[in-house]
Order: sequence, then structure tokens, then C-alpha cells
Amino acid sequence: MARSEEKNRNIKDMAVELKDLTKVEDNYSKWYNELVVKAGLAENSAVRGCMVIKPYGYSIWEKMQRALDDMFKATGHENAYFPLFIPKSFFSREASHVEGFAKECAVVTHYRLMNSPRGEGVVVDPSARLEEELIVRPTSETIIWNTYKNWITSYRDLPILCNQWANVVRWEMRTRLFLRTAEFLWQEGHTAHATREEAIEEAERMINVYKEFAEQWMGVPVIVGHKSPNERFAGAEDTLTIEALMQDGKALQSGTSHFLGQNFAKAFDVQYTSKEGKQEYVWATSWGVSTRLMGALIMAHSDNNGLVLPPKLAPIQVVMVPIYKGEEQRLQVVARLEEMAKELRAKGVSVKVDGRDNVRSGFKFAEYELKGVPVRLALGPRDMENGTIELARRDTLSKEIVSQEGLTERIVNLLDEIQQNIFQKALDYRNSMITKVDTWEEFQQVLNEKGGFISAHWDGTPETEQAIKEATKATIRCIPMDVVEEEGTCIFSGKPSKYRVLFAKSY
Repeated sequence: MARSEEKNRNIKDMAVELKDLTKVEDNYSKWYNELVVKAGLAENSAVRGCMVIKPYGYSIWEKMQRALDDMFKATGHENAYFPLFIPKSFFSREASHVEGFAKECAVVTHYRLMNSPRGEGVVVDPSARLEEELIVRPTSETIIWNTYKNWITSYRDLPILCNQWANVVRWEMRTRLFLRTAEFLWQEGHTAHATREEAIEEAERMINVYKEFAEQWMGVPVIVGHKSPNERFAGAEDTLTIEALMQDGKALQSGTSHFLGQNFAKAFDVQYTSKEGKQEYVWATSWGVSTRLMGALIMAHSDNNGLVLPPKLAPIQVVMVPIYKGEEQRLQVVARLEEMAKELRAKGVSVKVDGRDNVRSGFKFAEYELKGVPVRLALGPRDMENGTIELARRDTLSKEIVSQEGLTERIVNLLDEIQQNIFQKALDYRNSMITKVDTWEEFQQVLNEKGGFISAHWDGTPETEQAIKEATKATIRCIPMDVVEEEGTCIFSGKPSKYRVLFAKSY
């Protein structure tokens, strides 16, 4: 076989491999896993339960991080960094907190390795045992509140509005790329306040920041609400959540904000002298989002052709592909595309001109469709003559021939249009998947046949909530912030109920 024929066959095979995704409707879970890997977002690592976030995936996370960081700073927060390791004794100070995380903690017991005396390679030095075991942080409330004790003495020291970008470890047995891994990246805000009212206001402010980010940047509509006592963060008096709906009808908790009351302040004896000269315990919040948002982004928008990325988070917003025969044409077309790209970049648009001569344009089209690039432009010699260019949208999969004149303005406006269209599509779907039910039979039928959020009466008891979960695997996703009080009957127990809550199966 000639080398050129072999090369062409390999390119064809690559194109098939790129596009040969399991269909969403055939196996949603398999489709998701394949898409994460084939689109170059992440892969499983050699360490059980951990992932490697690849450059393309990490660049999306960086955009998320940058946007959120700006939003945090606009609300008065500052970044800091706290230790990865937490002394075991810190956890024992807040009983519900340790109970909530005990089964997920990775523990460091020794600080040295040595060569095995029996020639069995490297072993742990038994003489190098730590006096106190260290927990690899699953969350940082305990170490941070131990630190705040040294920072706070007077009302003048408050509020403290800190955030940290970090990695955490929760020893998950069943893992899934981005959605649930033993180690993941996140941010965690930890704030200290003089009054209960200030802390509650802070918790509400930050959940609304998350809502704004999810909807305006990710294009993912969310419902804001309170978690039920069973689903509340360990050590919190109240947990606020944003709940998103994925295309398979399952919910995904996408961010949480916790009102911690004085629980951690009392556990670590963090008091301040008030204006009246009295010793008072500090009020606290914590709040966070993680790389789980990547999973939400993928599952909320993507399709059988690959990723669909909202322009605000797309690493490449516009890709330009030259169509040519021979090197001379290639150089001419690429030069023209570079001129266009320069104009777009001046408007803040991220552009890639793919001038590779070792893969065909068809392969490039398949690759960028899979990677979810919002806009694709293709330019050939005929377009050069006619002053036209082919424009393709990833969200609608539509193509049209447009004039090169005014292209920059057209694309800037188009990116805004695509961003809004992606959100609207997800919103319409979400709204169509909220179903009111009044009986246990209806509840089971909708859950099994339709999915989505189910609005139903609940008697307010943890026992009923647990019984529903055991019977159906559905949980209370939230008590919506805008819940309307109405007399009703609990779908499970038949006891009186004052309002409806949202149930769903979830990730």
C-alpha cells in the first residue's frame, strides 16, 4: 500500500473513531463517559478513583474559575490558602461534621518510607508513625475555624470573607469522571460574621452568585432552594442549593451554600468582643462549587455529535478551516483567515485557524463538532473570489454562506445569540420536566416513565423522606425558595402538608 493511501485510511479511521459515540438514547451513562474521553476533557488515572483533566477540559475549568473568582471579588471576598492536612482531633470537635465525613476520609499515618530489609522494594517505615494522624481535607471548615480563632478578637475584625481554590479528597467507592471522583478541584468560601442575620444574608448572596453563574455562563437553568434536614451539609443549620436537570431526567446538585450558625465557632471557641463589650460567638457560612460543574455542562447541552459548549466557556469560540488544493492555495487561504482572526481577537473572541496540512478538512469538521466549538468557518478559493465564507453553528448544526464583509460584527452578535439559545433550550426542557402529582401512584408512574422534577406534598419528617428514598431512590432535591404555602396531603404518609417540594432521582 502506498504511504499516501495508508495515511488517508488512518485519517478516515480517526474521523470514525471521533464520531463513533454511543447514542444518548441507547445508553446515557456510556455516552457520557465516551464523550468526556473522546472530546479530550479528561481520562481515568493510574490512581484508583482519580482523574487526569486534560488541557482542553482544564481550559474550560479555568474559564469557570476566572468568572467565578471575579464574581467573588466583586462581592468583597478575598482568596487565601489553608493546609491540605487536618489533625484528626479537629474533626472530633464538631460531632455532626465528623459523622458526615468519617466514611470518606483518607488518613495519613506515617511520614517516611524505607527499603525493605527483605528486598521487597519500598515499604512504610514502622518507626515513623505520626503522633497524631492527619486527614487529607474532605472540606476545610475545621482547619479554617481553628485558624480564625487567632484572627478574631473584636467586632472590628469582622466580617472575614475568605475563599480558597483547592483540591479535596473524599474516598468514593463508585467514581465517575467529573461527577464523583476521589480527588476533585473546587472552591470553598468560609466567612465569619458578627450576627446571625449577616451570616444568613451571606449564604443567600452566594447561592444567588452561583445561580447567576450557572445560568449566564454555563447556560444551565437552576432551581434555588433549601435542602431537607436529611440532605443538609454535615454541621450546617441550613443548606441552600442550586439544582439542575440533566437531559436524562436526573437532577444534579450544582452548588451549595451553608448557614453554619455558631456550630464551628463553639467547637473551636471563636468569640469576639461586641460593641457593648460582651463576649459573643461568631456566626459562620461556607459555600462551594467543584469540577462537578463540568459534568453539568456536558450533560445539560451535549448531543449525539459531541459537546455543545456555551460560547462564554468555550476554549475556542470560533475555528477557521481552510479548504484548498496544493500548498500555494493553502498558504493564500490561511493568510486570509489569519486577517479575519486578527479582527475577531481584537473584539475579545478566541479564534483558532487550523492550518494543519496532515489531516483533511472533513476530519477537522468532525473534531471541532465533537469538541463543541460554537462557530466554524470554512474558506476555499471560490469563497476568496466571491468574498464569501461558510458559517456553521454547533448549537443548531445549521450552515450558511455569508459575506466576508461585516463578518466580525456578525460573529460577535452570533456568539451572544448562541449563548442565549443554548440556555433557552435547556430552560424549555427543564420546565417541561416539572410535574405536579398528588398521589403515591402518580409519583411512581412519573418517576419511572418520565423522570425530571416531581412537585409533591411531603409531611416534613425525615422518616418519610427516608422511606421514599428507600422505596424509589428519589430524594428531595430542594424546598424551593419561592415555595407557596398550600394545604395538602403527603403523597406517602397521608399526613397533612403545608407545601410542595421537588423530588428527583439524582447524580
